[in-house]
Amino acid sequence: MSAVSVQAIVGAAPSPIEAPDVDYATISPLLIILGAAVLGVLVEAFVPRAYRFVTQIAVAVVGVVAAFVATVVVGAGLDTVDGEVTGRGGPTAMGSLSVDGPAVVTWAMLLFFGLLGVLLFAERRLDGGLSAFTSQASTPPGSADERHATRLRIEHSEVFPLAMFALGGMMFFASANDLLGMFVALEVLSLPLYLMCGLARRRRLLSQEAAMKYFLLGAFSSAFFLYGIAMVYGYAGSFGLAEISTAVSSQIGGQNLLLAGMALILVGLLFKVAAVPFHAWTPDVYQGAPTPVTAFMAAGTKAAAFVAMLRIFFVAFGGARWDWAPAVWAIAIITMLFGAIASIAQTDVKRMLAYSSIAHAGFLLVGMAGLTSGDGVTSVSAVLFYLVAYGAAAIGAFAVVTLVRDAGGETTHLGRWAGLGKESPVLAVAFTIFLLSFAGIPLTGGFISKWSVFAAAWDGGAWPLVVVGVVASALALFFYIRVVVLLFFAPPQGDGPTVAVPSPLTWSVVAITVAVTIVLGVLPGPLLDLVQQAGAFVR
Repeated sequence: MSAVSVQAIVGAAPSPIEAPDVDYATISPLLIILGAAVLGVLVEAFVPRAYRFVTQIAVAVVGVVAAFVATVVVGAGLDTVDGEVTGRGGPTAMGSLSVDGPAVVTWAMLLFFGLLGVLLFAERRLDGGLSAFTSQASTPPGSADERHATRLRIEHSEVFPLAMFALGGMMFFASANDLLGMFVALEVLSLPLYLMCGLARRRRLLSQEAAMKYFLLGAFSSAFFLYGIAMVYGYAGSFGLAEISTAVSSQIGGQNLLLAGMALILVGLLFKVAAVPFHAWTPDVYQGAPTPVTAFMAAGTKAAAFVAMLRIFFVAFGGARWDWAPAVWAIAIITMLFGAIASIAQTDVKRMLAYSSIAHAGFLLVGMAGLTSGDGVTSVSAVLFYLVAYGAAAIGAFAVVTLVRDAGGETTHLGRWAGLGKESPVLAVAFTIFLLSFAGIPLTGGFISKWSVFAAAWDGGAWPLVVVGVVASALALFFYIRVVVLLFFAPPQGDGPTVAVPSPLTWSVVAITVAVTIVLGVLPGPLLDLVQQAGAFVR
């Protein structure tokens, strides 16, 4: 047989496989966080138990700080012109990641929240030298095995690598440039949170119930998200956001498939941001999870999910704006009003903050509905600023919750908080500042953040949402002021609230978040300028 016939049978020589194009320096913040998570797993395997907790704290803090420095370096190297990155950045890792202005700002924001969360996780003075996490999650609550593990002072130091994996998933989720990568990131950030929600040292049954609810409903929302991705792929023939945008703009046909895919993806994302009617998990999970986990989750998950939502609907589905905008309008109105009204009836401070979180999801949707660009405050910039202001106040508020205690641990019934202003004026003033920021009172970050999203919506023609937002803010203000009156002017019940004396870790979280809340209200210009410069997605 001749060489020609052999070649005809075998076929032409295969083309060489190209090495993936990955700019490791650009995605170094993400790699550092995931590396810290993997190193934390190795610490659990090789470091003696007596030294694990402190070692895990060091690994997590060093990893977050190093990733933040790398984020600043990457951000300084970005050079954008009309939304296009001309310097270091842009699509990388075979187009699966988009390192643009919103991504870098979100990375910095998430790392800031992650550092505060790690400091709260590391607090050990409030429970007799032990952390807020159970000694052994595998033991039944109240069993002899649990009491034995507590006597041996065993701690779940695994929460630190779990938090790093969740933080890495959040960073990946906010910067993913294709839908399949977003789904992987969604699971990476969600699974560790499901676990950590069930690890509370006290009230373990309530904590386990919260974890189960979060897991089951989260699984349903992920299924909706994945099914929507499949439909959009069937429509566009690609997972890439840019390719989907081209298909949407070209109106290639199969519009029903596109509409169904957009609707299912929106449902999956609205669950993560706790928007009505996909909010049912929020009060129970916020109440039952360990408070440090609630603080980290309330700030980080909302930030990552909202930026991912903006990226999908502004970049991929921007050409179909008039198809999805009415749904966003309706959900924003319902979410704002429901969150504000439902918070009035709450008697538990953690559930009150949960319904406040729902209302703030509605305000953020108002900013998204504006879809404005130009010289004013853009929708993306307004949402980024809002996420920073809300996240700082939320973490600070939950840090205060960890300090008001009784013999059973944290006391979250609002009646037990009466007279806190006399017992601990500093703590009561700090909590008041956070509440005023949630309400949008001037000289706090909450006021500037609400003004920014309302301005973006007004410029974008969504003035009815602004009117509803003002009404919802007024309704919420009633309850926030009522809590302030309770703290300073109501007579204490019984012996009054008891304030635990924490380590400098928790005090530093409270002090930092108070400072950020006030600075963003008094001097918001630098951050507003930063998010305005970084407020364009790479297409």
